[in-house]
Amino acid sequence: MSQQRTGSPGNTPGTPDFPDIPEATVARLPEYLRALHSLAEAGHDTASSESLAVAAGVNSAKLRKDLSHLGSNGTRGVGYNVERLIGQIEHVLGLTTLRAVALVGVGNLGHALAGYSGFTTRGFHIAALFDADPTRVGERINNLVVRHIDELAAVVDTCRIAIGVIATPAHAAQGVADVLVNSGVTSILNFAPCVLSVPDGVDVRKVDLAVELQILSFHEHRKAALTGTVTL
Repeated sequence: MSQQRTGSPGNTPGTPDFPDIPEATVARLPEYLRALHSLAEAGHDTASSESLAVAAGVNSAKLRKDLSHLGSNGTRGVGYNVERLIGQIEHVLGLTTLRAVALVGVGNLGHALAGYSGFTTRGFHIAALFDADPTRVGERINNLVVRHIDELAAVVDTCRIAIGVIATPAHAAQGVADVLVNSGVTSILNFAPCVLSVPDGVDVRKVDLAVELQILSFHEHRKAALTGTVTL
């Protein structure tokens, strides 16, 4: 069930309720938020666009343009108020509540995700674990008992879960996505190496670790070509 997060402002003054933000900007907001939390933990009350851009790994002009979509332009000679900007970004990203997540698939990857404690500090908590393998059902991971996927619809309704994570093999992912959608889940994070077909109104984000490694391989291959190094 979604819970109000203590210490996070709700409707932050100066922040539009539903700002028209480009997708590319939305994709960078979590990086800004991570950087801001690091600055806050280090005791910084304000941050210049240059220091925040370096911490987030972007250029300062892009950062200023992104933050202008939130109605935040900083103060000349001072920069951005760190806590205020954290509140603005969390409000826009919908992180003023702790969002419940259902995780389907508790193999090696799913087990690791279920045991990761960092989700809570980012605005999420794994509320329920599911698997279709009877040998996995009943297993306890991070104080949660793995349920059979047949129970998913009832749990989604009870815990008001809108986000599902798929950590199954590729051949099972579409079937799991169908179950999630039919159960009322409207956002899916897919770790399976496949493309999912979902109805309009359901958002899917894909995380394919092999693809990321292949992209890094391209960069290594290019560097080797430029330096004349032969790769095997």
